[in-house]
Amino acid sequence: MTTAGDLMVIRPRRLELPVWLVALGLILRWLWRGLWWCLRHPVIVGLVVAGVLLYREFGRVGLIVPLVVASAVSAVWRWKHEASWWAWCAGPVLGWFRQVFVYRRAWREAMTLCGLARTYDHRPVLPQLLRVRSDQALDVLTVRMVRGQTPEEFQKVTANLAYAFGRRHARVYTERPDQPPVRSGYWALLLGAVDRLRYRDRPSLVYLVIVRTDALRTVVEPFDVPTTPNFTALPLARREDLRHWCLHLLATHVLIGGATRSGKGSVLWSLVRALAGGITSGLVRLWVIDPKGGMEFAMGRQLFARFACKSFEAMADLLDEAVDVMRERQNRLAGAVRVHTPTEADPLVVVVIDEMAALTAYLQDVDLRKRIASSLGLLLSQGAGVGVLVVAALQDPRKEVLPFRDLFPTRIALGLTEAAQVDLVLGDGARNRGALADQMPRWAKGVGYVVLDGTPEPARVRFSYISDEHIRELATEYPAPSDAADILAQVGRETADEPARPPLPRQRRGPLLPNSLLNFLDRDADGGEPR
Repeated sequence: MTTAGDLMVIRPRRLELPVWLVALGLILRWLWRGLWWCLRHPVIVGLVVAGVLLYREFGRVGLIVPLVVASAVSAVWRWKHEASWWAWCAGPVLGWFRQVFVYRRAWREAMTLCGLARTYDHRPVLPQLLRVRSDQALDVLTVRMVRGQTPEEFQKVTANLAYAFGRRHARVYTERPDQPPVRSGYWALLLGAVDRLRYRDRPSLVYLVIVRTDALRTVVEPFDVPTTPNFTALPLARREDLRHWCLHLLATHVLIGGATRSGKGSVLWSLVRALAGGITSGLVRLWVIDPKGGMEFAMGRQLFARFACKSFEAMADLLDEAVDVMRERQNRLAGAVRVHTPTEADPLVVVVIDEMAALTAYLQDVDLRKRIASSLGLLLSQGAGVGVLVVAALQDPRKEVLPFRDLFPTRIALGLTEAAQVDLVLGDGARNRGALADQMPRWAKGVGYVVLDGTPEPARVRFSYISDEHIRELATEYPAPSDAADILAQVGRETADEPARPPLPRQRRGPLLPNSLLNFLDRDADGGEPR
């Protein structure tokens, strides 16, 4: 403490350490960091130690021969089973290489310029890159957020992060984007415990998926037709990680939103192809409504138990009969089961509507439109549990066009024209979470966004392309059973032309002026004295 008149200066007491103690502390600190790095990277440490021992024992031959043998084993492994080769060999090596030489080099700059860095105690604090896992098309970055951050902050800058690392597409997941494997055998108990540890809930982590190679640029060939369709996993599309995306159709309704020429037909025909085995066996019955005069579905008429394409009255009758089927099953299954199980005696009824807006918004007959809307409302609110499902496609997802949009649990967004339409189809906040359906390139027909089971983040997929030849082959090989006379007997009436309707009589309306004012005007016109 130093005093000078009324001024008193207080200096903290400095503790001076000897040089040897400072050097010892630095050495211990470096040794601890090195030991911790070795514990975190046991594979690299083991390879380095083995390489040193082989070089000391055999010289250069001790390094060359193992490399040649490992390369040959890797090539055979990839030839025999490429998926496991990527999971256990190429994926970890490529992920480590890209973590060190690609992402870490640009990490500080990317986090700062994307607005994800924070300042604490006058020091910059960055999200921490923990691990990078790679496969044929994706890099999955495991990131520990700064304390106080939320995954929504990463989701808002998803596009910025993609371009910051030199790519066009990225996704942000709050949980691991892959599902835990199903274990069986002697080691199932031990491996299951490991999986529970690996896939446990970690609120402090987010998973940034960078699309390294866009696997959706190539056209997806039609999938094989299963003999018995699995209604909880119908393969319809290819995901960005080259795996199949499967639709859970049982006890749900499906809404498909997309602009003109965006590939809605690929989604609908992929679904029909996945159900074809159940159609010919009687396990599934498709009731199809094509308001465009049959331009989309008339080619596969043999696949459908019911088909209405020209008469709007027939379309309304079809929906009314679907409601009758729903009511009958409700009376029969009430108190027995909660979810209908499809059988050949009691099949799954799927009502497919190609352009739903033509029935709910653009139909000129008001009474018929109200009748159709009433039937659709009942089917969407009560039909899923009894096996009467609705699969509808439309171009304009606005509320005035589709008033019961919220009754569709499963939604698919193809290319859309406006950014606001993405949230209308997939739900609020879907575009901020990476569903950029309004920015589809020209080649992306059949490319869309779906929501995976168990995760709120949308995934980008491409549906298989079903050509006219495939549709004709499908209709020839998997026709609907001909003994369904109660359904097929309606064909003649359904394909009839739209009947001519006389104009509705104009209703008389009351006077726009009150009676007292009319009496006043009448008296004034006759020259009388007004009251």
